[in-house]
Amino acid sequence: MSSVSIERLIEKLELQNLTPEVDISSAKITQPDINRPALQLAGYFEHYDEMRPQIIGFVEHSYMQQMSDEKKREVYPRVLTEQIPCIVFCRDLKPDDIFIEVAKKNNVPVLSTDMPTSAFMAEIIRWLNVKLAPCISVHGVLVDVYGEGVLITGESGIGKSEAALELIKRGHRLVSDDVVEIRKVSDDTLVGTAPDITRHFIELRGIGIIDVKSLFGVSSVMDTTNITLVIRLEDWDKEKKYDRLGLEESYTEYLGNKVVCHNIPIRPGRNLAVICESAAVNHRQKKMGYNAAQELYQRVQNSLNKGREEED
Repeated sequence: MSSVSIERLIEKLELQNLTPEVDISSAKITQPDINRPALQLAGYFEHYDEMRPQIIGFVEHSYMQQMSDEKKREVYPRVLTEQIPCIVFCRDLKPDDIFIEVAKKNNVPVLSTDMPTSAFMAEIIRWLNVKLAPCISVHGVLVDVYGEGVLITGESGIGKSEAALELIKRGHRLVSDDVVEIRKVSDDTLVGTAPDITRHFIELRGIGIIDVKSLFGVSSVMDTTNITLVIRLEDWDKEKKYDRLGLEESYTEYLGNKVVCHNIPIRPGRNLAVICESAAVNHRQKKMGYNAAQELYQRVQNSLNKGREEED
């Protein structure tokens, strides 16, 4: 099961730890959803999801302020169970002493942020959805080409890294070389990233490892991009028939999501970078409603119809 450490959450969202005495070295979040325990503070604990991060906003904090100490000592232990990964106070609000006391006793990290509640909820859900999404690793190169995430796949040594290097020199941005981590963020979106250990590096046979970020500058790399197109490189086969019109899209599937896929035959003299650029622009154009293959087909049909009318 995927998980995110509380330490990473604090670092990423710039949270303040109000309970430094609580050991968070092994505390982890396993669910991308959050909960606002307003009903629980009022005493209703049916369907209380203790495994989610708990968020305290202005309404919850106002209610806590008007609770008696006796009520707090009754309700707080039921709210702050040991299963809670963390509880976050938004708008720079601070908990009372009894709350901190119970949290320390039950080893619940209490955190704080100055962000508005709605904005913080949107940010933590977005971030957790990415970090906790189903993930696989594939062999390939991921490059952002004109805003399209192009995943280049194929057998080892076929020229994926060389194509990526040429694309980088032409102003496009590298995400990952050799290994691409693909996360299913939604039923429509696949996000590709690089493993931490190989981020911004490319391996070129005969030369070795090069640092793209250092060599070409920070504008030549990016950490993540949505995968919208797959280009599969393969050796040219004279016996195989390749698509020359593109009237029908071919797809490949990752984590249950379909992505448009082009099989590109490789032979000496073909400029892979230009082919990848053209495929990315053409894919972008199709998403905007224009299909060159359909336009050609329509012209042919109109020409045939016109010829028949002249014969009649």
